[in-house]
Amino acid sequence: MTHPTDIHASSALPRRRTRLAVSERQLAVARHLVLMGFALVVLFPFFWIVSAAFKTQIDLLVGKVFFTPHLDGFLDVMFDKTSDFARNFANSMVIGLISTFLVLIVSTLAAFSLYRLQWPAWVLHSILGWSVIFHLVPPITLAGAWFSMFRSVGLDNSYAGIILAHTTLHLPMALWMMGVFVRDVPKELVEAAQIDGAKVPDILWHVVLPIVRPGLAATGILTFIFSWNEFPVALVLSQRQTATVPLGIGKYAQENTIAFTEMAAASTLSIIPAFLLLLFAQRFIVRGLTSGAVK
Repeated sequence: MTHPTDIHASSALPRRRTRLAVSERQLAVARHLVLMGFALVVLFPFFWIVSAAFKTQIDLLVGKVFFTPHLDGFLDVMFDKTSDFARNFANSMVIGLISTFLVLIVSTLAAFSLYRLQWPAWVLHSILGWSVIFHLVPPITLAGAWFSMFRSVGLDNSYAGIILAHTTLHLPMALWMMGVFVRDVPKELVEAAQIDGAKVPDILWHVVLPIVRPGLAATGILTFIFSWNEFPVALVLSQRQTATVPLGIGKYAQENTIAFTEMAAASTLSIIPAFLLLLFAQRFIVRGLTSGAVK
């Protein structure tokens, strides 16, 4: 015979589970609302710039919320005879791609040497520590010395000078990132390749690089974005022929007037490469952080 207390307990259990499910749903909704609030705070400047790019100068200055979209700002930025933005865009693309390629080569070779070629511990820590110190130095403090040095060897106002400067600036960050990925490569794989008679270039190409490929992608994308957005060094080392996108945007702010619409349009166009790279990089960053010896 079933005891009444057993019946009461069995009927109370579903109600308790229902209350727990409701509370979990409420917590999930509250969590998503908080995250959406933070996302709106972060994305609001982006939406404001994009909307300003489609306004006229008068609509922007009077603060119109509802307006008729115009493409005048984009047309002036891209096709006006006095605008150099298309050249600035091409300059940033060339400088960013080449400097990123150089950074990836040097940082990967350095990380492999530091973590897999049996250097003493003090050498490893000294190089990594010095790279951190160098990364903390404001880039503008180095620009004057680089300008004098490049001018003495004929590299002033040249792509080569800016590329070398960007490579130097972003190498410490890339070295630390690639060091993490190379360090996670199983030692057993490297030792097995050495036992089989493989030389260092073969080990690097056939063993290490396939494993750290997600790390290469993530490091390369971040390096390119940093090079794309770099302003003070490019300001000192470049002139009109080699000016980059940040300098092109800054030219719309003159002493007596500021072309807000053109500046917003140029800023919107400059966001496109970095935005596409970040969308493309998400899965590589996740793979890079979760990759391990199972490969």
